[in-house]
Amino acid sequence: MLTISQLAAYAGVTVRAVRHYHGIGLLPEPERDRSGYRAYDSGAVVRLIRIRTLADAGVPLARVQELLDAGPEEFADGVQEIDKGLRAEIRRLQDTRGRLARLAAGEHLALPPSVVDYLDRLRGLGVEEPYIEMERDAWIMIAAQAQPLIHSVIAQKHRELDDPDVVKLYGLLGKALDWRTDDPRIVEVADIMERLMVRAVEAGEVDADDGIDDRFVDLLDSTMAESSPVAARLLAILEKRGWRGWTRIERVPSDRLGTERPSS
Repeated sequence: MLTISQLAAYAGVTVRAVRHYHGIGLLPEPERDRSGYRAYDSGAVVRLIRIRTLADAGVPLARVQELLDAGPEEFADGVQEIDKGLRAEIRRLQDTRGRLARLAAGEHLALPPSVVDYLDRLRGLGVEEPYIEMERDAWIMIAAQAQPLIHSVIAQKHRELDDPDVVKLYGLLGKALDWRTDDPRIVEVADIMERLMVRAVEAGEVDADDGIDDRFVDLLDSTMAESSPVAARLLAILEKRGWRGWTRIERVPSDRLGTERPSS
C-alpha cells in the first residue's frame, strides 16, 4: 500500500494535485489504515496517471471523468470533440493576437486598413507626424460615424492626392501647427484651398450629400479650429473669401463676406 506522497511521486504529480482530484471526484478516496492515513493501491496509481495524461493533453478536468469511464468508441468520439473545441479556441486566440498586433501599430485602433494606407501615403509625401496624428483622430471619428461610406471617401482622397495642389497643400499643412498666426504661408494655404474649392464647385461636389450628420460635421470642424491658432485664422480667411467649413465646404452668403483676398 502507498501513502499519498508515494502515490503522487509514482504518478508524477504533486500531493496538492492528488487532494484536488479527490475534492472534485476524479480520484476516489481510498480506505484509510489503522493510523487514519490514506492507503493507495496500484489501481490508484494507474487512474492518477491517466488523469494526469488527459489533463496534460489539454482535456478540461470537467471532461476527464467522462473519458475515464468511456468505452473505446466513446473515448475516441470524446477526444475528437475536445480537439475540435481546442482548434476553435486556437483560431480565436490567433485572431485575438492578430488584432492586438494591429492595435500596437496605433493607427489600426478603430481604423479600417484603407484609412491606414491613406495615412501611410501622407507620410510618404513627407507630412509630419503631429499633423498625421491629428488627421488620424479625425478619421477615427469619421469611420465610426460613416462606416459604410469610408472606403469610397478614402478612394476619393487617394484620387485627390494625384493633384499637385493637394500634395503642396499637405506639405504646408504638415508643418503649419508650429507657425505664428502672422506667417504669410497661411495665406498661401488659403489660396490653394480656394482653388481646390472652386474646382469642387465646378465638379458639383460641394453640395453633394456626404451622408454625415450635420452635428458631427460641426464637431469635426470645431476640433480642427481648436487644434491651433493657425487653423482658426485659416478658417477665418476662407470665410471672408466666401467659404465656410473644413469637413464639408459650404458657400457663405454674400452679405457676410469680408475683404481679405488671396496673395499674389
